Amino acid sequence: MANRRWRPVFFCAIGVIAIWAIALTGYRIAKNSRMTAEKLEAYMEAIDLSQLSGEARSKAIRGLADRLNAMSMEERRRARLGRLPWGWFDQMTEEEKAGFIDATMPTGFKQMLSAFEELPEDKRKRAVDDAMRQLKEAQTKMAAGESMPQGTNGPPLSAELEARVRTLGLKTFYSQSSAQTKAELAPVLEELQKVMESGRAFRGR
Repeated sequence: MANRRWRPVFFCAIGVIAIWAIALTGYRIAKNSRMTAEKLEAYMEAIDLSQLSGEARSKAIRGLADRLNAMSMEERRRARLGRLPWGWFDQMTEEEKAGFIDATMPTGFKQMLSAFEELPEDKRKRAVDDAMRQLKEAQTKMAAGESMPQGTNGPPLSAELEARVRTLGLKTFYSQSSAQTKAELAPVLEELQKVMESGRAFRGR
């Protein structure tokens, strides 16, 4: 009689354990399949772009773009600040660079640039200040925590380009820039889009 009474409890316990086991397995699979800056770096190290041509070269560059696009915002930031894509970017032709930039810019960034241009000057300045501050803070934290991937650990944007971003219309500046400059602007544009989407640029202090 007692065994019959406890049998449903026993089966329920087994069911809960099975559900947790499935959930943990799914979590581990998702974690292992998640694209990271380290995996991007490993992909680049496994392929010698300078030895490729034609379709094989195009496929390798598309693979790099796909991996960068598959990253979370945090991992993209790590890769950008670690300047990982530059290992290949410097070897690309101008046409390849332009295609890579178009393929890896976040969805809606052109609309973001248009919205940014419509902001009053003080709010544009505030948005750029916020974006630059967040990038520099992220870079400092990554360096302190030794989570910065290998690469050139330079400033998010050169002093010259930062000055031009602050004084010229960003949309016009971007449209007239070379692929090299657009690549340097990429982390700032992504962070600026994040600032714009959060609504901080539209609120008062």
